[in-house]
Amino acid sequence: MYLDRKPIKVHEAVEAVLRFAKAGEIEYVPINESDYRILKAPIKADHDIPPFDRSPLDGFAVRAEDTITASQSNPIELEVIETVGAGGLATLIPGKGQVIRIMTGAKMPEGTDAIVMFELTNEFQREGKTFISIKRAFKPGDNISFRAEETRNGDVLVEAGRQVEPGVKALLATFGYSKVPVARKPIIGVYATGTELLDVDEALEPGKIRNSNSYMINSQIIKAGAIPKYYGKLVDDFERCYEAVANALGEVDVLITTGGVSVGDFDYLPAIYDKLGANVLFNKIGMRPGSVTTVAEYNGKLLFGLSGNPSACYVGFELLARPWIQHYLGSKKPHLQLVQGILKADFPKPNPFVRFIRSKMTIEQGKVYAEPVGLDKSGVVTSLANSDALVVLPGGTRGFKKGDEVEILLLNGEGSSEILKK
Repeated sequence: MYLDRKPIKVHEAVEAVLRFAKAGEIEYVPINESDYRILKAPIKADHDIPPFDRSPLDGFAVRAEDTITASQSNPIELEVIETVGAGGLATLIPGKGQVIRIMTGAKMPEGTDAIVMFELTNEFQREGKTFISIKRAFKPGDNISFRAEETRNGDVLVEAGRQVEPGVKALLATFGYSKVPVARKPIIGVYATGTELLDVDEALEPGKIRNSNSYMINSQIIKAGAIPKYYGKLVDDFERCYEAVANALGEVDVLITTGGVSVGDFDYLPAIYDKLGANVLFNKIGMRPGSVTTVAEYNGKLLFGLSGNPSACYVGFELLARPWIQHYLGSKKPHLQLVQGILKADFPKPNPFVRFIRSKMTIEQGKVYAEPVGLDKSGVVTSLANSDALVVLPGGTRGFKKGDEVEILLLNGEGSSEILKK
C-alpha cells in the first residue's frame, strides 16, 4: 500500500495536520522565564495609568488663575513654598500667589491645576524666600498627565496569542504579573533512522555520515517554541524500531522521525505505522524537496516522518510541524510569513511539483529580492546555514528567470495566519 504513493497538494497536507491541532494547557511561569513564550490569557490592567494626576515634567505646580495677567510685558512673581520629588507628596496647599516646585512623575499637589516647566521661569531669591517670574498665562490642565489617560483598570492591553517580547514584558511588570499565563510547551520526540549515521563526536568512516538532522530538528523545535526530546538513532532492525517508536509515543506530544519513510529495503516507518494501527494522513506531497514526507496519527498523536535528506527534512518541518507547534502554543500566526518578491537569479530547472528553494532575501530600493543559495539538492546541508527564506516556485514545465515575480516564505518573519495555497 505504501508503494502506491499519490501526492497531495502542500496546503492539503498542512490542513490534514492541523485537523489534529491541539491547544496546550495553561501554565504560569515566572516573569523572568516568560521571554518569547506565547500568552495563553489576555493581559489586563490592574490599576489606572497614571494612577493619579501627575506632572509629566520638571517644573512648578501653579494655580492657573494666578497666571491670568502674565505676559511678556507684564511678568508676574510667585512664591515657591515647597519642593516635591517623584514618589513624594506635597505637605502644603498653595494660596494665592504661591507655587510648589515639582519633579517629573510626582502627584499634583492639592490646590494646583497646571504645571509651568522650568524653562519658562526665572527663579530668584528675595528676603530669604524663593520666587519665580512667569511671562505667559496658563490654563487649568496645562502640562498635566491625568489619571487613567493611558489606560483604565480592567482594560485588555495584550490579547492572548501574543509573544512576550520586551515591550510586552514591560507591561507584565507594570501590572504586577510576577507569574505569566502561557501555554505549556509541547514535548516533541525525535528519532533519527539509519545505521549509516555517526554521532557528532565520532570520526568519519567509509560509508558513514554524521547525523546532522537530529541537531537541526532539535534546534527548529526550540525555535518554534517547543521542547525537543532526542531519543537517539533507530537501527535498521524492524522489531527494535517498532518498540522504540511505540514506547516514545507514550512520552511525547508529537514524534518526529527523520529518514526511513521512502521505499528502500530498510525504510521501516511505513510498516511501523501499519503495525501500530496508525492512520496515515498522507505519504507523499507534491513538493520538492521533501515529497516523501509522511504524517500518521495514532490515538490523537501525530507522527511526522520527515525525509532523511537535510534540506527536505528542514522544509518538511517548517511547513508542517512548525504550524502544529504554534497552534498548540496559541499563536495567531502559526505559518511562515509570505511576501511577494523578485527572483534575483535564473532557476532553469522545471519540475511538476512546487519547489521550495533555499534563498537569501534582500531589500533594495523598497523591493524584496530573493537569490537561491547553493546547490538545489535535497541532500545539501550548506545552503541551510545561509538561507533566511524559501522561494516558492509553482510546479510546471518551465523554469524561471531572473526578474520573475515570486512568492517568498520568510524563515525568520513574524508569521502568518494564512496557509500557503499551493
